[in-house]
Amino acid sequence: MSGVVVGYVASPEGRAALDTGIAEARLRGARLVVVNTSRGDALADDRYLVGEELQALQAELDGLDVDAELRQPQSWEDVADDLDAIADEVDADLIVIGLRRRSAVGKLILGSAASRILLTAHHAVLAVKA
Repeated sequence: MSGVVVGYVASPEGRAALDTGIAEARLRGARLVVVNTSRGDALADDRYLVGEELQALQAELDGLDVDAELRQPQSWEDVADDLDAIADEVDADLIVIGLRRRSAVGKLILGSAASRILLTAHHAVLAVKA
């Protein structure tokens, strides 16, 4: 079975990526792998889910009509490398990420994590806005 990997953070952009990833997994009959990463210090990284937020996301994934799992790697690697490695592991057809709205100058820069994912991933990447 192929997979859809979603880069998820608790934000409107992360929610848009998750909703799109769920829809793509359904459409493709694929496994959904939601990845919430930390740069190695989960206690200092407010994008890394813990407690009730983690439980709520896991409960949502458990209630889906697709095969879904949540992964929380803690590494010092780049998020682009984490997503690409997991996409390789699960034979993913697609990586889904959320993008923040940016100013005209910000659009030129895009953002370090998003641009690295878009430019270096070995898989198709779908970038969505909230």
